[in-house]
Amino acid sequence: MRVVTWNLWWRFGPWAERQKAVLAVLRDLGPDVVGLQEVWASDDGGNLAEWLAGELGLHWTWAAYGAPERWQRRIGSEAVVIGTAVLSRWPVVERAALRLPAPAELDDGRVALYAGLDAPGHLVPFCTAHLTSAPSAAAVRRRQVTAVTGFLDRHRRGTAHPGVLTGDFNAGPGTDEIRLLADRGYPDAWDLADPAAPSATWDPANPYVGGDGPPNRVDYIRPGPPGPGGLGRVRAVRRAGDGPVDGVWPSDHFAVVADLAGPGDPPEAR
Repeated sequence: MRVVTWNLWWRFGPWAERQKAVLAVLRDLGPDVVGLQEVWASDDGGNLAEWLAGELGLHWTWAAYGAPERWQRRIGSEAVVIGTAVLSRWPVVERAALRLPAPAELDDGRVALYAGLDAPGHLVPFCTAHLTSAPSAAAVRRRQVTAVTGFLDRHRRGTAHPGVLTGDFNAGPGTDEIRLLADRGYPDAWDLADPAAPSATWDPANPYVGGDGPPNRVDYIRPGPPGPGGLGRVRAVRRAGDGPVDGVWPSDHFAVVADLAGPGDPPEAR
């Protein structure tokens, strides 16, 4: 099972060209399930998640962030809203959204989106989230980690497949909030596959990032403990979307791709 997580940078920059680059990367990857953050919907252009799903032949679900006016002020348009989405090769048979806890001064309505995927043999409990970005908000992100892991745990009952948590967590490896994810049963796919591989997803080499700070990893795929026969075990992990496509960088974030031992695989492949 190929899993991707990617923050798509809403409708900043050359967004019409960027969405074609995003599509090209995803088409090349051939994912089974994708967690997306900063996904736009608008009066004049439909919904980016719906468009990507249609082009890729995938199912999809989407949840709007709860405070669109804060994001609309940043982009200067009330016609565009922002959300989180899941694209899936398999039907989405369960769906729930959780508004992440945050104090009023930092609450821009970010959500976690759960999707139960009707994969062969097992329901796959999948969740993608976008945590608060303020550098000083580590304590807020710890509350959000507790909320989102509890949210996914509640929804994964009754299936042998581990929960798969993805998203832009706006914190680097080794921070308290990221360590808390592992403590709550969601280790980092990089640590389970190839800790030495290039893994930064926020990199000044990307012209949309700007600045001269060091590269950092803030986007993650975090599966729970494998199920029977190694179901959901991490086989490999890498970056994608980490360079221009026909001269256009797809997003200000790089994507993360993980191959997990998935439903429908023969036991020996797990």
